[in-house]
Amino acid sequence: MDKAASASHPNKHLLITGANRGIGLALTTLYLKAGWQVDACCRDPESADDLNALTSTFDTLQIHELDVTDHAAIDALSTELASREFDLIINNAGYYGPKGYRFGGTDMDEWRKVLDINTLAPLKIAEAFHGQLLAGKPGVYAALSSKVGSMTDNTSGGGYIYRSSKAALNAVIKSLSIDLAPQGIIAVALHPGWVKTEMGGPNALISSQESAQGLFDVLAALKQEDSGKFLNYDGQVLPW
Repeated sequence: MDKAASASHPNKHLLITGANRGIGLALTTLYLKAGWQVDACCRDPESADDLNALTSTFDTLQIHELDVTDHAAIDALSTELASREFDLIINNAGYYGPKGYRFGGTDMDEWRKVLDINTLAPLKIAEAFHGQLLAGKPGVYAALSSKVGSMTDNTSGGGYIYRSSKAALNAVIKSLSIDLAPQGIIAVALHPGWVKTEMGGPNALISSQESAQGLFDVLAALKQEDSGKFLNYDGQVLPW
């Protein structure tokens, strides 16, 4: 919503991580255009030129510095945003880690880093912002996972670091969906597709905008019975 229109429309409210580029930036833009208030987080706001450029069009955007591996910073941001009522939280921040390694050459330090970003941080954010999500009538908690985290879909082996981080994230989301069901909070894991981003590479099949639009549509159509599902960006249910 642009500055002229925003004053007359009540906003739904989104918190999103990793909003400075790729799918995160595309999602942020879509929700702003749909009239949402967006709290967008990234590690280095000063260098997030494309994200900062949106503030000249949308006064419903606030940008926050956040390293999702800094749990004290997550708590501090939750305190700062204590009065928010989030209709939706999207944990988009992610890290692939090393590529091209084989069995016997796994970098354990990188594995810990990937798990910290892809698995630990999403649960920490869910815990830290639980109150705001509950206040959002209640809201939806969505985490961007990956089909490579599917046990059923793994027919090629390898990829130990990234695969395990997303499989573990799926387990986190499934447990969240059960634990938060009595409060009406919906929790889902989302596969964005193979996207042409810095992580996905140039050979990927779809653009960030295509992925974001699909995810936007899937999230808009969620019902309580969808909580705990692993969903593709086109709405297809994926196997664990």
